[in-house]
Amino acid sequence: MTTDFQLVSITGLILEEQTGLSLDDLCRACAAQADRIIELVNEGVLAPAGNAPDDWRFTGLQLQRARVALRLEADLGVNLAGAALALELLDELDSIRTRLRLFEGK
Repeated sequence: MTTDFQLVSITGLILEEQTGLSLDDLCRACAAQADRIIELVNEGVLAPAGNAPDDWRFTGLQLQRARVALRLEADLGVNLAGAALALELLDELDSIRTRLRLFEGK
C-alpha cells in the first residue's frame, strides 16, 4: 500500500464584521478593478463606511457580497442590477431561515 500525499501550507485571514478593508484591499481580495467595486457601491450592493473611495472601509460581510456579485456577473452573465436583486433575495432567504430555526427551537 502506497500512501501518496502532499503537505500543503495555506495562509489565510479571518475577516469578521468589524474588519475594515480599504478599497485597495477589497480589490485585491476580489481580483477586481476599483471601477468594478465603485459600481457595486453605486448600485447599492455594497455600503462602505466613509464618504469617498479613499476613505471607504468595507467589512468581511461586504467582501463576501462583492465576491458573490462579481461571480454572478462572470459566471451567469447577470447584470449589476440583477446581482443586487439576487443578493437582496439571498439576504431575505437567510433571514427567513434564521426566523424559522428560532420558531422551531433549533
